[in-house]
Amino acid sequence: MEMALRSQKATRAAFVTAMALAPALFGQQELRYNVEHDHSKWWPPLQAALAGDGSGTLVITAQGISYQESSKKKSKKPEELHHAQWNYEDIQQLRVAPQTITIVTYKDRKWLLGMDHEWEFRLPEGQSFIAVYELLKNRLDQRFVAAIAEREIQLLWALPVKLLGRIEGSEGTLEVGVDRVVYRTAARNQSRTWRWEDIENVSSSGPFQLTLTTFERAKSHYGNLKWFNFQLKRKLDERQYNQLWRLVNQNKGLEFLREYQVSGNAPATSDINKEKEEK
Repeated sequence: MEMALRSQKATRAAFVTAMALAPALFGQQELRYNVEHDHSKWWPPLQAALAGDGSGTLVITAQGISYQESSKKKSKKPEELHHAQWNYEDIQQLRVAPQTITIVTYKDRKWLLGMDHEWEFRLPEGQSFIAVYELLKNRLDQRFVAAIAEREIQLLWALPVKLLGRIEGSEGTLEVGVDRVVYRTAARNQSRTWRWEDIENVSSSGPFQLTLTTFERAKSHYGNLKWFNFQLKRKLDERQYNQLWRLVNQNKGLEFLREYQVSGNAPATSDINKEKEEK
């Protein structure tokens, strides 16, 4: 009996120790990948000449990202190899897709009229950056773009949709959950997962249309914000839209959101103006 009690105490002590060390161990988690990187994405002739010579190691932790090129050409000296290291605060946008990671930095490319320096890394077929998404999805701010559909969410409602594109759109399902929105599609790199802080606004011109304006970078869109315009295959009812609008705006400190507690509906513009006049 005494030995059993000692064993139980030892087990509990080991569990407590493991739980105490877990945050530190998780913070030191390191993900390492062999990747391909294009040296000259914006200059096709040079890109063709250097094809296959952009392989290296990409290392991702909770603190930052680093890359070290390993050239296949013996003539390349160590100082000629590409290498870089970024803290997350130095990354203007980090886009994670199943097989690609794109890093947009704050550094300008003078020879490209000040365009931001962009690095893209690719995995071989059959491999995935899903583990990177899982590591960073709740750690980074709105500069993190998840071009991956979250596996499971606490679903509130879902609609079959078509995402409109410049040349070609994609079809899938728009899922609204308790803490995020997911666009799930089989189209390559078109899926998205947005936390509420990743969405700047939501709007609708009718029961079969919905637009999400996000903080993803898009120079061709107004204010450098990217919007996702969905055609809805099934009618969006007023209750669903009001619920989505409330969830998007509830963390923005908007005073008039208190009206939801009474009516459950988004306040009309006239009501907001009237409230301002009374003040």
